[in-house]
Amino acid sequence: MKVLSGPPGPAPAGPFVHPALLYSGDEEYLAGTVPFIREGRRAGEPVAVAVPRPRLDALRDALGDDAGGVRWMDMSEAGRNPGRIIPGVLRAFADRHAGRRVRIIGEPIWPGRSAAEYPACAQHEALINLAFEGRGVSILCPYDIARLDPVAIADAHATHPVVIDRHGERASADYAPHRIISDYNRPLPEPAEAVRLGFDLGRLPRVRDFACHWAGRLGLGPGRVGDLEVAVNELAANSCLHGGGSGTVRIWREDGQVVCEVRDAGTITDPLAGRRPAGMSPHGGRGILMVNQLADLVRVHTGDGGTAVRIYMRL
Repeated sequence: MKVLSGPPGPAPAGPFVHPALLYSGDEEYLAGTVPFIREGRRAGEPVAVAVPRPRLDALRDALGDDAGGVRWMDMSEAGRNPGRIIPGVLRAFADRHAGRRVRIIGEPIWPGRSAAEYPACAQHEALINLAFEGRGVSILCPYDIARLDPVAIADAHATHPVVIDRHGERASADYAPHRIISDYNRPLPEPAEAVRLGFDLGRLPRVRDFACHWAGRLGLGPGRVGDLEVAVNELAANSCLHGGGSGTVRIWREDGQVVCEVRDAGTITDPLAGRRPAGMSPHGGRGILMVNQLADLVRVHTGDGGTAVRIYMRL
């Protein structure tokens, strides 16, 4: 397998490099990732690896002594909410080494991701291209072609300007990240049953009480109830300030999670809202940034008809 060793020739020129590594089996995985890490180390570039735990252990073993200078992160924890990966994993590492080229292996899509998580994962991969445009960063994203749904592999071609597989490296003919961002901005499926509360600025304390009461009744533990309270308060306050002055909160239980949705009449215009460091966006998004840090999953649908932000908290 040919391994990326700098900006690929057929891709658009620029300092940001974002290839998808399409692999099948452990041998191809290590053949595509280990040299990428070692080349970065030889070039004096800071290197981070954020992949699920089994892959993390295999890479450490394969690198031997070279593993000591790498920043290791378990993506199944650090990135269990895809909305957390850009600000909390990728930007956090790259910004820590501002002024230097960095290399990152990030595997946000692995077998076992749920159907509810996948749209947020696909949007995340597309948004990386906006978040790092023009920066001296290489982010290699492995995809297990033997075990992932073919839709995920097709989407990888759309979210990565370069594709690497057993045949070599090439520019993706299907690269279209804005299409993926739009395609997965879908109306969220309706719950079978939910409790509902309307609110405006004067009823924000009632929203917090409502969320805490029902989250507890639905089985969420006390510590997580506190996280949900903060997250719902941030979203409801955003609705009052930026979403038309009022909104609706709903809460229910689904697939071993408590789900809470805040809906209002506003529209999110910044595709990176909630994924930029605080204070970086002129369009707001600091509340969603906090929510991304607290929740196990955040799904968003926004358009002319309003915005729904859905928070998932594991029981």
